[in-house]
Amino acid sequence: MADARPNSGQALHLLGQARLKLGRFAEAREPLERAAKFLPRDPAAQINLAGCLSVLGAHAEALQALERAARLAPGTAAIAHNRGRSLEALGRREEAERAYDEALSIDHRLLPSLSARAALLAARGEWMGALSDLEMALTSRPSDAALRLRRGELLLAQGDWLRGLDDYDARLELPDRLPARWSPDLPRWQGEPPDGRLLVYPEQDDIESDAAVRDTLMLARLPGIDAAIQCSAKVAGWLDLPTVRRGDALDGFTAAVPLRSLPRVLAWSLPSLPPPPPLRLKREPNEPLKGPIGWFSTGEPPPNVAVERDPEHVARCMLVAGDDRAPTHLAAMLGIPTLLRLGPSADWLWGPQRGPSPWYRSVETLDGDAGEALAARLARC
Repeated sequence: MADARPNSGQALHLLGQARLKLGRFAEAREPLERAAKFLPRDPAAQINLAGCLSVLGAHAEALQALERAARLAPGTAAIAHNRGRSLEALGRREEAERAYDEALSIDHRLLPSLSARAALLAARGEWMGALSDLEMALTSRPSDAALRLRRGELLLAQGDWLRGLDDYDARLELPDRLPARWSPDLPRWQGEPPDGRLLVYPEQDDIESDAAVRDTLMLARLPGIDAAIQCSAKVAGWLDLPTVRRGDALDGFTAAVPLRSLPRVLAWSLPSLPPPPPLRLKREPNEPLKGPIGWFSTGEPPPNVAVERDPEHVARCMLVAGDDRAPTHLAAMLGIPTLLRLGPSADWLWGPQRGPSPWYRSVETLDGDAGEALAARLARC
């Protein structure tokens, strides 16, 4: 029909919509752009063009189409929300928040705007406003796993484990999780008295990754529980615990629990954490104040400080400074004095306070931008 009537706005609009439904966004762009020109008073033509452009990453052009749509159909919540999305994609966060405010002034229960505004508020530390938006969204969709997870992460970031841990486990209900996650074909343990052996595993699909190793070292705390830790061969050589490999048969295990769910199922709190898992690896002896300084951070060390960067040599170090990575955790477990740098999006497990950490006796946590304090501490070595 579009070929027969190349200047028919309606025909072009229908063709573009058909291609959108088929996911052929690049092919939909040209007929939708032409339809928007031929139908300058049709807000739907502008909205569909904007949606196509947004998917293709043309956010500035999408914003222009949405502004035309807003003039044609003022007071439309969906248009205001999509303007917010385009503005946010362009890095114009204050304007995006105002667009979400406008959308919510029209429809105070609009879930996408509540969720988007909550993220913006949380990013600048306005926790109460972000939680209020998520609570409102959850009144309409109380079982929404993505919303519950975001609420849980906000609560946990403030140190509220009591309310946040249940919501945090909603991550296990999300069907399409990125990065990829792994889980065994076993019932999930919920903290009830186990009637057999438990498998405790890292969720990361790549069990050799730094994130999987780091979670294993930090969280494999199971005193008095008949369990085996699933881990890489290297980590199995460090831990003085029963271990299994990824891919081993799971005969004999009655249930499984991911490492990051242990704080909930075992009712941990920061003031009363179990001790770290025992190690086979031991700290190498060296003369006091003579060992190397370990540096395991993506940032550069202070000038005039000689450092050891090889994770294989952690056990030789007299002091370690690093990010929230596996070598830094290994140093802490070995009892090496450790300065751990945490950025503004630090893992909720550390809690909101900095200083001596309840996770390891030898660790002091620092804000990632505390360069002068770190340099002064290293200079004394």
